[in-house]
Amino acid sequence: MAEIKKVGIIGAGMMGADIAISCALAGCEVFMKEISMDLAQAGHDRIAKDLKKWVSKGRIKTDDAGVEKALGLLIPTDSFDLFADVDIVIEAIFEDINVKAENYKELDKVCKPSCIIASNTSSISITKLASASFDSIERKANFVGMHFFSPAVIMKLVEVIKGEETSDETMAAASAFCKKISKEPVTVVDCVGFVVNRILYALNNEAIRLYEEGVCSIEDIDKACQLGLGHPVGPFALMDLTDNALNLNVGNILYEAYGDRFLPRPSMKKKVDAGHYGRKSGRGWHDYRK
Repeated sequence: MAEIKKVGIIGAGMMGADIAISCALAGCEVFMKEISMDLAQAGHDRIAKDLKKWVSKGRIKTDDAGVEKALGLLIPTDSFDLFADVDIVIEAIFEDINVKAENYKELDKVCKPSCIIASNTSSISITKLASASFDSIERKANFVGMHFFSPAVIMKLVEVIKGEETSDETMAAASAFCKKISKEPVTVVDCVGFVVNRILYALNNEAIRLYEEGVCSIEDIDKACQLGLGHPVGPFALMDLTDNALNLNVGNILYEAYGDRFLPRPSMKKKVDAGHYGRKSGRGWHDYRK
């Protein structure tokens, strides 16, 4: 399979924009799509601000010229028309199989037959997504999971997930592309939640249970995981960063697949009902309003 040079990204939120700029930093031309130009441009503007901050802190190895070059390769759009000649599309939108399938069906009309279509889903089966989205064997063979981790421009890991009909060639091309954009792929056989989230959500549920039982405070549970397990942030701080509504949604998907061991805790449901989504809302498990 030819080298991937042109990339389409669906979604200009935190994850989509981070994946987009990771590709642009590697020299790829990137088209980042949202449902409106305002949202697409907002994603571009946010990543421009964040990128300069990460460079100044030494978390990304480039200079001002490299930043400007990458931003110049990142093109916001509200249309799939620019995806006609891309080599790979990475979808990074809400964890809803119907919404994802609608986007894949639009891609099926526009993208060239050889285009790899990848989902950044954190929990939904790649085989199930392919069956809900495509009729042709070729599209299913070129469909793969590529699960990045937040913030994707800094985090190195990508889970590359093989669906039932994903070809070995597509798996190899997706893994090679991860390395091109300075990521480290791990190969995963398709299952709900894959590897990291099955481990992470078990840990999160137990952390919340400890809090509910009054064993330890939220702050001290976070501190214990940082200092005792070497985690960069504690489970509650991480849930606040990734969005508690998303965490609850993924937790429900895991619960449907595996049963009570992943049943979302009552305190998580209360947080979401209260609108305490985390950093983006100012309140979550921690209070960020100060």
